[in-house]
Amino acid sequence: MAAPYELIYYTGVPGRGEHIRLVLEEAGALYTDTSSLPIDKCREAVTAYLNENYHGENGNPPYYAPPLFKHGDLIISQTSNILMYLAPKLSLAGSTENDVWRVNALALTALDGLSNEVHDCHHPIAVELYWEDQKEESHRRSKEWVKHRLPKHLGYWEKVLKSEACGQGPWLLGSTFTYADLVLFQCLDGVQFAFPKAIKHARESGKYDRVFQLWEAVKARPNVAAYLASDRRQKYDWGIYRYYPENDVLPE
Repeated sequence: MAAPYELIYYTGVPGRGEHIRLVLEEAGALYTDTSSLPIDKCREAVTAYLNENYHGENGNPPYYAPPLFKHGDLIISQTSNILMYLAPKLSLAGSTENDVWRVNALALTALDGLSNEVHDCHHPIAVELYWEDQKEESHRRSKEWVKHRLPKHLGYWEKVLKSEACGQGPWLLGSTFTYADLVLFQCLDGVQFAFPKAIKHARESGKYDRVFQLWEAVKARPNVAAYLASDRRQKYDWGIYRYYPENDVLPE
């Protein structure tokens, strides 16, 4: 049986495509992934959709950047957009009609605060510059983020998990596991790689116990655990989440 879903993303790091992989893996869905190709073949497959001579196909416009996702004749981009399209088909978008919007809001919040902001810690001036060219600014940004932003984000997620309106956990929508839980897991996992001292400090503070319990619970789900233990799970390195010893600071 041919895989109905195709993820088009670079190889070498988990990146933004990892959120989509986790959804597919959790659901046990059949899919192909260009990141499984040799690096030159993967780059060729991805850039075929990005080069100046590609103008779209079958009503699909050319897109700015991966991840891209193909399902039949449909090609879409943007991580959150792909997740909102895919998750309802895999029963990971909540149990009511309105949950799809609630889950999307939660996923967007995690991606904004614990993915985009973390990326900006190592590239605070310009993405075109090397880290070494903005090292001082990166260190300053990281210190401020660890001191002010990380506790604010973790505090928000703790509040969600304690919320009576959402059933007081163990998942973000109470007893219903959704792709927002997977997104939050991946974001926390990446922050752990980038800022291990700060995450250790936060965990030991006891202020965010439900957040870290969710992280461990997602990691222990059978399909997720099998995926994380496989060679399909790529290692962090040069992508969104990067480790620089100079930026691995404790809140002052």
